[in-house]
Amino acid sequence: MTNRSDDALVELRGIRKSYDGDVLVVKDLNLDIRRGEFLTLLGPSGSGKTTILMMLAGFETPTYGDIRIDGHPMSGLPPHKRNIGVVFQSYALFPHMTVAENLAFPLEVRKTPRDAIRDKVKRALAMVRLDTLGNRHPSQLSGGQQQRVALARALVFEPKLVLMDEPLGALDKQLREQMQLEIKHIHESLGVTVVYVTHDQSEALTMSDRVAVMDAGIIQQIDAPDQVYEAPTNSFVAHFIGENNRLPGKVVATENGTCVVEMAGGWTVRALAVRVGGVGSTTTVSLRPEKVRLADDADGCFNRFTARVREVIYMGDHTRLRLELLGIDDFIAKVPHNRGQPMALEGDEILTGFTVEDCRALDAI
Repeated sequence: MTNRSDDALVELRGIRKSYDGDVLVVKDLNLDIRRGEFLTLLGPSGSGKTTILMMLAGFETPTYGDIRIDGHPMSGLPPHKRNIGVVFQSYALFPHMTVAENLAFPLEVRKTPRDAIRDKVKRALAMVRLDTLGNRHPSQLSGGQQQRVALARALVFEPKLVLMDEPLGALDKQLREQMQLEIKHIHESLGVTVVYVTHDQSEALTMSDRVAVMDAGIIQQIDAPDQVYEAPTNSFVAHFIGENNRLPGKVVATENGTCVVEMAGGWTVRALAVRVGGVGSTTTVSLRPEKVRLADDADGCFNRFTARVREVIYMGDHTRLRLELLGIDDFIAKVPHNRGQPMALEGDEILTGFTVEDCRALDAI
């Protein structure tokens, strides 16, 4: 997949990577990363996202292809000469150095004048709200504070590009969500280009300008977060991002960008024909649980069916219903509590509907 930009800081052309000379973990990657953007590489383990990051950093060499940063070829250039900030999940702080000394180290390596080092370290500590902790050692800090130090160290020498490899993976849920917003705000204030690797969908959707969803060494879709979630272009993206009801069937008619899909039990659903073959081809209809409408809300939907409620689970901000519908006994609907609908009970029959626009017929990859 090629995604070219007139203002690309990073250009990857024809990138392939194999560790054993046989299996490609990255396949024919063509990608431009825009100057100042926050791009997240999102995918399961083994999808190739970390390998791409390591090739950008210079820790791995492409088997084929070219990488350019700010117009300069990276072939043969070692990591320490690429002027890239890197943040790892393990923090990688020097335990024998204070926080301030950890931040000063990349500046000293670059032979920055002493007065400038002091000023830059002070600004970097203020940026991550650790102004008073410069004299502490990493062992005296919490996990969240250590991650802030690692972030500040990656930014202190003002690189044009910062790479982050699952940097929040070791933090608990509440702290991880807090750090997501902090990193997002720092990026917005500095305008630095960030390439971020994660398998966490909420991180990708919360922080990114664009998300590149990867599987089997290939970018399956690259788009703004809302488009990746609301408008997936294939089955892998639809089912990897968020939760989906999958309705397998056969295309029996197509018309004006929509198609009619027949399920195994004879039921039919009309959906957007996003990625389907002709009449007779198999497909899977993707439908988000929050798009399912119940009771009176279902009246205006083209697709309407009677479902039986198998399970009702209170989730705080919404109720999760497991329904028996269209021959599927784990069809999920999510109902926000502000919708004002009566609570369904297990065993109830309930009118269930969804619009054509909310259903996406997608070929399997």
